[in-house]
Amino acid sequence: MNRTALRWALGLALLAAVGVALTQRARFDVAALQAWVEAAGWAGPLLFTALYAMATVLFLPGAVITLAGGALFGPLWGTLWNLTGATVGAALAFLIARYLGADWVARRAGPRMQRLNDGVATEGWRFVAFVRLVPLFPFNLLNYALGLTRISFLTYLLATWVFMLPGAFAYTWLGHARREALSGGDGLIRNLTIALSLLAAVAFLPRIVRKLRAKPMVEVADLKRQLDAGEDVLLLDVRSAADFAGDLGHIPRARNVPLEELPARLAEFEDRKQRPVRLICRTDRRSAQAARLLAEAGFSNAQVVRGGMTAWRAHGWAVVGA
Repeated sequence: MNRTALRWALGLALLAAVGVALTQRARFDVAALQAWVEAAGWAGPLLFTALYAMATVLFLPGAVITLAGGALFGPLWGTLWNLTGATVGAALAFLIARYLGADWVARRAGPRMQRLNDGVATEGWRFVAFVRLVPLFPFNLLNYALGLTRISFLTYLLATWVFMLPGAFAYTWLGHARREALSGGDGLIRNLTIALSLLAAVAFLPRIVRKLRAKPMVEVADLKRQLDAGEDVLLLDVRSAADFAGDLGHIPRARNVPLEELPARLAEFEDRKQRPVRLICRTDRRSAQAARLLAEAGFSNAQVVRGGMTAWRAHGWAVVGA
C-alpha cells in the first residue's frame, strides 16, 4: 500500500471511529468513568489517562472527564492524570493531522491560510498559549487544526502542557468539590470557594497572554531618531484617507493604509515580515488593532507608535498636509 492510500485508509478509519464515538457519547459520563476506573484497580490511573487521550482524539467532551478526574483522584493527583491524558490526546491529534493533511494544506493553502500559517509559526508558543487560555475554538478541533500549521511539535507540546495546567487544576478542583458536595464531606464551603477562585483566576489569565503577545510600543522620539537616521523602517499610517490629510497631517515618510483596507493589502508588504514596521494613527487604538493583524499574518517586528500623531504634533515636529 502506497503512502497516499495509507493516508486515505487512516483518515477514513478515524472518521468512522469519531462517528461511532459520537453516537455512543451518552454512555460516556462520570458514573461510567468511575465504574471503569475503579474496576481496573491499581491500573486505574493508567486506564483513565488512556481514556482521556482517546476521548480527545475522538472529539468526546473533555469537561466531563476532567470533572471525573477530580472526583476520582482528588485535586492534585486528578490534575496530574487529567493534564497527562489531555496532553497525550492533543499530541496524538496534532500528529495525526500533520501526517494526514499538512502536505495537502501546504500545497493548496490560499492567502488566508498562508497568513495564518505564517502567524502561528512566527508567534510559536505565544499563539498556543493564547488559544489554550482563551476558548475561541473547541479544544478537540484546535488540536487537529494546529497540526496543519508549521508550528514545531515540541513547541506545541510544551506550550499545551504548561498553558492547560491552570484550567486543568481549576476544573479538577471543581470536580473534587462536586464529589464532596454529593457525599456531604467536610470542607464543602472551602472546596467550593477554592474552585470558584481558581476559575476566576483562569478567566483573568488571557489578559496576561495578550500582553505577552503584544510587542512593546515605540516612543515617538525613537521613531523620529530612526527616521532621521534613514533606518529601514516602514511607517504605516492606518487612519482614514481624510484623517491622513486632516488637521494633524502626517509624517513625511508615512504610507497611508487605512485599517479597514489592511487585511486585503497585506501582500504589498510581504517583504517586510522580518523587517521593522511602525504603525501610527491619531493616538494608538487603530494602530494596536493593525499590529494584531500583522502579528497574525506573520510580521515579526510590527510595533505601535505610542500616542500616535497626537504625541508627534505635541513635539512640534514637521508634518505634511496640516
